Amino acid sequence: MTKMKVMIHVYSTGFIEDGQTLFLSESFMRNRKIPEGRLITLRYGSFIRQVQAFPVRSSGELRIHQQLARDLGLHHGTQLRLKYHPGTLTLRIGPLIGVLVSRIDPDDADKRFGAMTAYCKELTDACRSQGAFVYFFTPGDIEHGKDRIEGWSYNGSWNKAYFPLADVIHNRLTSRKLENKPSVQYFVKEVKSHYDASVFNEKYLSKNEVFQALTRESGLLKYLPESYAFKNYRILKTMCEKYRSVFLKPARGSLGKGIIRIMKQADGSYICHFTNVNGTKREQFASLSQVFCAISGKMKTMRYQIQQGLQLIEIDGRPVDFRVLVQKNRHGRWSVTSIVGRIAGSQQFVSNLARGGSLCTVSEALSKSNLNSHQRGSVYPRLKASALEIAAGIEAQIPYHFGELGIDLAVEPDGSVWLLEVNSKPSKNDNAPLSSQRIRPSVKRVIQYSLHLSGFRGEES
Repeated sequence: MTKMKVMIHVYSTGFIEDGQTLFLSESFMRNRKIPEGRLITLRYGSFIRQVQAFPVRSSGELRIHQQLARDLGLHHGTQLRLKYHPGTLTLRIGPLIGVLVSRIDPDDADKRFGAMTAYCKELTDACRSQGAFVYFFTPGDIEHGKDRIEGWSYNGSWNKAYFPLADVIHNRLTSRKLENKPSVQYFVKEVKSHYDASVFNEKYLSKNEVFQALTRESGLLKYLPESYAFKNYRILKTMCEKYRSVFLKPARGSLGKGIIRIMKQADGSYICHFTNVNGTKREQFASLSQVFCAISGKMKTMRYQIQQGLQLIEIDGRPVDFRVLVQKNRHGRWSVTSIVGRIAGSQQFVSNLARGGSLCTVSEALSKSNLNSHQRGSVYPRLKASALEIAAGIEAQIPYHFGELGIDLAVEPDGSVWLLEVNSKPSKNDNAPLSSQRIRPSVKRVIQYSLHLSGFRGEES
């Protein structure tokens, strides 16, 4: 099987004007032994059609009529990869990537995808440079039993069109409610089973799910704070007797919302800090039973995880943690794309940007913090190694397909590394490397992994 990159040339006039004829470089057809004028199979995502190929002198082009381009949803000038399999007389172009997003506003040209718009444009630019095509669609665009879908692509402006079902689908839904819709679940199952598509980052991960799964990996226990599903007063009492501070975290929370820190005082009372829309609220309780009464109402509407409190390293009294973005690379293996330090905002005990936190480089975080000076040289490689081990553990123990994970790690002053949480839908802002590159490495890696999944990986001939 051989491959190359080609530029799509769409023509509208000529002697032959139909959707069953295409023109390829004469040398390419000769070298790959593509039979001239005979029927071969053209594949592009779920699109399959019998076509005839004829040679032309120009190289690096695939000429198709506008009728065929319309069926494929392709623009003039699109650069794609091409593979020919002589045994089956099959010509594949691609890869075709579909990104499932939560919302599209057809009336807002500048913010077509809301906060995701800049990322969608960046992903489009990355595809253009690497020889791939991407379109974006929502759960509302899904039509069962159809081998194509209506979505949006960018060609100087955002345009709506029909596209074949993609070779690779990247789930960027930011709502558990949308992700759990029966129509979405059925669609994911259908494209995998009927069209052999790959779907990655299939689902949100809950904190309880992650910690329960990773406890089955003995080599990861050293990274796991003691943690349980919070069910009753007995668990609260046991944890508060064992640790000076404990955290209650919503099992399905994000952006630091709803986290409660409970700290035992020398006089036996307890200080609780609650994150809310206005920042952090502080309350004092005379006893643990009073604490439980104050928080038990929350348990009726939300599941919580209770976790051992950690003494994070600090900069000027502000806790610091680390977001490690791990992604599958062009070889299908986990690799670290970026690590950033996150400093909690003033009067905050969580580091999320949405809570007033700020980013810094790892070296800045380690050098300015109260980390033991003897540990500074070894912490960075241990952050990388632990993130890769945790990603492998997630893959081994949770039966869903993930291509990228945001892994939040804590470091204590003695250099100990702990897992805080794993996010299967890492924010495209919160984990951004501190650079001004037009296309971030994290975006390029999404395309590289999609090339691997679709079978288009490798150097062009």
